[in-house]
This record gives sequence, structure tokens and C-alpha cells, in this order.
Amino acid sequence: MSATKKSISICAILFALLSLQSCGAKRSPVEQLATRLDNVPEYSIILDDMQTGGSIFKQYYHKYKVVIGDKANYTGWEKVSETFYRQNENYLGMSLLSKTEEGYVTKTPSPPGYQYVGNTRYGEWRNDSSGNSIWAFYGQYMFMSHMFGMFNRPVYRNDYNAYTDSRNNNRPYFGKNNQYGTNGTITKQTHKNFFERKMAKQKMAKRSFKEKVGRRVGRSSSPFRSRGGGFGK
Repeated sequence: MSATKKSISICAILFALLSLQSCGAKRSPVEQLATRLDNVPEYSIILDDMQTGGSIFKQYYHKYKVVIGDKANYTGWEKVSETFYRQNENYLGMSLLSKTEEGYVTKTPSPPGYQYVGNTRYGEWRNDSSGNSIWAFYGQYMFMSHMFGMFNRPVYRNDYNAYTDSRNNNRPYFGKNNQYGTNGTITKQTHKNFFERKMAKQKMAKRSFKEKVGRRVGRSSSPFRSRGGGFGK
């Protein structure tokens, strides 16, 4: 990507992230971002965090990581509908929408960065010491390995083939060992804050439940204590 295109891309994403709230409330933040980034050659929108709030009337929130070129930008908490939250609650850490430089848009959830794998502009397939075919980014694109967490988790050709098969059939791809997504082993390592909050919330709910049961038991107990002997004749 030329310096001019990169500059335009960065300006576009910053504008998009700062102006989400001005878009139609009925559209999801992902749709809003995609509209704002329509003229950007390539990008990824990743579900970076999510949470619920409110006790009586629940509210639902997402945070997104938007990657353009070698820049990663993060949104604040964006309110989403319960329906949209439920639709994506299994996709934490995954790319919800991506666009390649050829203009190919993928809306099927997938591991972050997979849109660049297989593209000979960015890298090539090489054999590791065991003879397995793995994807290797060229030197000038090594930042992608770090940005998408692929440095210590190489993409094997058979894994990528399984991903393309799932994508072509509009099925979310969680990795050959289900390591991606909200229940994935990798996600539990890379999104510790989410799971720490979730655990703290569960403990709080459990403690609150015990306190409510205790109060109910206390109210149902008789305030009078038996003195024995019953009524005299």
C-alpha cells in the first residue's frame, strides 16, 4: 500500500470510529463501520470485547478492533441490540467482517488475519522442519503475524483449506481444534480481561443469590421461641 493510500486509510478509520453514534440506530456498529470504510481497499473488523449491563433492563455492548494496513484502532463501548449480541456471542476475538484489496467482503466469522493467508502478495507457503506446509509472511509484512497473533500460532495449509471450505459455505470457522471464538483455548489466553470480568460477575451473582435466600429464610422463621411445656390445664 502506498504512503498516500495508507494515509487515506488511517484518516478514514479514525473518522469512522469517532462518528459511529451519528449513524442510524437500527444498524449494527459493524454495518456502520463497513459503510464508513467503503472506499478503504482492505480492512478487518474484529470483535475485541463484549459485555452486558443493567439489572432490570439489560443493555448489550461491543468493542471492536479495526485493522487497516499496519494500524490497529479500537472503538469504545458500542451499544448493540440483544439480537445482534446473541448472534455474535460465540465470536469473541474473531473477524466479523473483512475486505480484501480485490474487493471481496467476508461476513462469515473467522480467525483474525486469515483473509491475508494464501495471498502471494503478502507471503508464501513453506515447509517447516517436520515437512508441514505453513504460511509465512514476507519480511515487510511480518507485522501482520504479530497484529493477528499468528507469530506463535502458524497457519497450516490443511487448516486454511478447512477455513476456505467453511467460508465458501457461509459457516463460521473456529479452527481445526476449536481454538478460536468465545470458547476457544486461544481466546482465553488473548482476552483474559473478558473472562476475569465474567468470573467476577458470576461470583457476584452467586453471592447475591445466597444473600437473597438467607433473607427469605430469615423472614419465614417464626419470631416466637418455644418455651416448652405447652399449655397448662
